[in-house]
Amino acid sequence: MSSIRNFCIIAHIDHGKSTLADRLLDFTGAVSSREKQDQLLDNMDLERERGITIKSHAIQMNYSRNGQDYVLNLIDTPGHVDFSYEVSRSIAACEGALLVVDAAQSIQAQTISNLYLALENDLEIIPVLNKVDLPSANPEEVSDDIIDLLGCKKEEIISASAKTGLGIEQILDAIISEIPEPRTDYEAPLKALIFDSVYNPFRGVETYFRVFSGQIKKGQAIKFMATQNKYNADEVGTLNLTQTPKKCIKAGDVGYLITGIKNAKEVKVGDTIIEADSEDTTGVSGFEDVKPMVFAGIYPVDTEEYEDLRSSMEKLQLNDASLVFVPESSSALGFGFRCGFLGMLHLEIIQERLEREFNMSVITTVPNVSYQAYKRKNLNEGILVNNPSDLPDPSGLDRVEEPFIKATIITKSDYVGNVMSLCIEKRGQIQNQTYLTTQRVELVFDMPLAEIVFDFYDRLKTVSKGYASFDYSPIGMRSSKLVKVDLLLNGSSVDALSALIHFDNAYTIGKKMCEKLRKLIPRQQFDIPIQAAIGAKIISRETIKALRKDVTAKCYGGDITRKRKLLEKQKKGKKKMRQIGSVEIPQEAFMAVLKLND
Repeated sequence: MSSIRNFCIIAHIDHGKSTLADRLLDFTGAVSSREKQDQLLDNMDLERERGITIKSHAIQMNYSRNGQDYVLNLIDTPGHVDFSYEVSRSIAACEGALLVVDAAQSIQAQTISNLYLALENDLEIIPVLNKVDLPSANPEEVSDDIIDLLGCKKEEIISASAKTGLGIEQILDAIISEIPEPRTDYEAPLKALIFDSVYNPFRGVETYFRVFSGQIKKGQAIKFMATQNKYNADEVGTLNLTQTPKKCIKAGDVGYLITGIKNAKEVKVGDTIIEADSEDTTGVSGFEDVKPMVFAGIYPVDTEEYEDLRSSMEKLQLNDASLVFVPESSSALGFGFRCGFLGMLHLEIIQERLEREFNMSVITTVPNVSYQAYKRKNLNEGILVNNPSDLPDPSGLDRVEEPFIKATIITKSDYVGNVMSLCIEKRGQIQNQTYLTTQRVELVFDMPLAEIVFDFYDRLKTVSKGYASFDYSPIGMRSSKLVKVDLLLNGSSVDALSALIHFDNAYTIGKKMCEKLRKLIPRQQFDIPIQAAIGAKIISRETIKALRKDVTAKCYGGDITRKRKLLEKQKKGKKKMRQIGSVEIPQEAFMAVLKLND
């Protein structure tokens, strides 16, 4: 027990977590020279292309110090605000964390957010100042920032460079001396926390767990507490670069379990594994439930692929427990799913993974957040509105409440004005402004979540020239003057394009949507009116002009009545076409609503 250390790496996006994990693996000899590559733990093509970590990755290393052998279980975590759920799962399985701060960029919003998460779980924090070899590094000033944040001593901060390998030995020594050994009991009954799982088409579901008490042996009968299903542990082992089967995984250690489960629904991340005959009902605590922030509909392009899409989503949910989905249907798109995501990047990643990993062509509708609607008849009972089409009739409506967030933005003092005007444009109310140093300012706003869903993060980066960092936490529901804007195409409403918008912005957004769709929807043989409406009132209209076929081309002389006759016949045909003609909406049209400011 005294030789095991469980730790994770937490930091803001692009502060060098994955590179630091690479150096730790090199130094401890966990990877051979043949297996070496950059971002070794980021095994998804998407992670490599974008240079970000999407999934938490667990790996075991062996290290000798002063003649004693140690087992180090490392969990590398994502840094983007949309994947903070992955971080909370990793933290629940560890006793300590390396807090990595970039010496050139200093402390960012997500660093602080992840640090608070770790402190809530009583983790031992080891501060690491990374990228000290950069010409733009400012180690003295950033060290002072870390001391202010953590209240630690200057000697405790380890200066390192994950690129060159500087300071890696000090980090390993600190992990062994600072991080406590797991507090567990071998003799107690088995209790293990499931912190991740993946689907293997040949072996079924592979479950990753951390044992808190007792031990789990190969062939042992076990039970999952949430589902009460019993299984046999066909194989258990540790997570090295490749899986290493073992006869037994003891308390304090991290490992994987294969039970031959083929149905993805049977495994829940955050569940507790206990012995098959145990009657215990208290699971391992320290695990928080996921709260989706953004909702969007995902529909198969071909309606016959609905069942394939369902099984793909279930397999994806195993690998990404923060994805939430329920079936729904739309008059425009047929059968599909209403999905909950943690943010816009999360939505984008899920859509791309469905296309790459499962070969599914999907249509995504306009993302929105969930609202609470209250009717005049029953003021105490709120109706949950995840989809704008679920909003009750406005005539009987008392009020609509929308979720608000507390947004923390850290930026350079030069860009405070730009950031403030962007937040105020997005209906934000400033709560606090603190100068962390003469150059860096922390701004705290109360903002509606719906306003940051679409393009807020991109525009924040633009107005601050990439210097601003952003983090948010929900603060509850507040009443707002919201209206439902419907889009009518050729007189019929397209439910997948309707949105709940604040009354002050409804006209502008309705007009922009109509203009955008006019450019994207291909022309037909008849005029197509595009209208934005609030209830029965049309607030904006654009018309896609018909493709003109010259029916009089064959009349090269003779009486004018011959031409008129042909034109009248064409007019009747166009009228009939408009009545029965259907308009195909391209996929770009659904996503274009997100880029109204481009």
